[in-house]
Amino acid sequence: MSKGIIPITMPKWGLSMQEGKVVEWLADEGAALSLGDPVMDIETEKIANTFEALDAGVLRRRVALEDDVLPIGALLGVIADAEIDDAAVDAFIEEFQANYVPPDPEEEESSGWSTIEAGGYRLRWSQMGDGAKNIVLIHGFGGDADRWAFTQEPLAANATVYAFDLPGHGQSTKAIRDGSVAALAEIVIAFMDAVGVDSAELIGHSLGGAIALQAGIAHPDRVEKLALIAPAGLGAEINVDYLDGFIACDNRKEMKGLLQQLVADPELVNRSLVNDMLQFKRIDGVPEALSKIADGFRNGDGQTVTLRAGLSGLSMPVKVIWGSEDRIIPAAQAEGLDNAEVHVLPGFGHLVQLEAAAEVNALLGA
Repeated sequence: MSKGIIPITMPKWGLSMQEGKVVEWLADEGAALSLGDPVMDIETEKIANTFEALDAGVLRRRVALEDDVLPIGALLGVIADAEIDDAAVDAFIEEFQANYVPPDPEEEESSGWSTIEAGGYRLRWSQMGDGAKNIVLIHGFGGDADRWAFTQEPLAANATVYAFDLPGHGQSTKAIRDGSVAALAEIVIAFMDAVGVDSAELIGHSLGGAIALQAGIAHPDRVEKLALIAPAGLGAEINVDYLDGFIACDNRKEMKGLLQQLVADPELVNRSLVNDMLQFKRIDGVPEALSKIADGFRNGDGQTVTLRAGLSGLSMPVKVIWGSEDRIIPAAQAEGLDNAEVHVLPGFGHLVQLEAAAEVNALLGA
């Protein structure tokens, strides 16, 4: 690499990502970028996100065009010191493009994921990083480990970060013996046992937040810290119509409308995400598994699991993060938590870790 010239390349957000679409440039050529400045919006197969500058310098070239769909590692732009002449920047781009080889899709698809037996279930899981600190990510109802596409890798810079599909979800076992929050919390501990983790920070989203909190209450010796993102278990209100609709839904139009309730900006829900969720829903055993799990934390009126008292008795640090525009579990349930550091991010919905990835990652210490 030429000294003082830095490529901006298509990032890899999550193990399943193979390509991304450049939606919009947010920085002009000639702009002086600082670390963390927004550079462009990129749409993945799951959701859109803002790519932020990983290095400081002047944006000398915008190589990719808006609406370009490019593979992981493809050249998007070039940052270079102001004193470097245009000919050197052009030569760098020419050399990069001549030597760039897109990743093999088959190798990309098969890399990173494993399966493991834990608590009597076969679970799909992944590990990133090799830091001394351990973090376990727990997704929410109807999701999978890909919900952490923008979270796992940044956290892995300073920790060993595990993500897995809960039973009944993703590519894990679909037959559920006990769908209660307490039983699923025991699966988290069993997963930690299976991968050889004595203690860890647990980060949970939505139902995964309730599961993480329950694990901390039941096994305080195994949980070093909790981060709860739009968690269930802290109040009665929940969007029961969304839960029941998601379990029953089997057509594209209804699924799109349901998924749009998860975000503040409905344009973030793309065709690929809708298709992925429908494909998941049509796997044998999935509707039954989701029904059993839903019955474990809600009835027709709202949530049936109350963990506020248990949270107040915890000695480990607890952080609660919510989007102010959450239409699934209202952010008002973050009020009055006397034993937690609370952050309500304005203008974001239930999937706040995807919509506001940079802000949430900063709060999580990435």
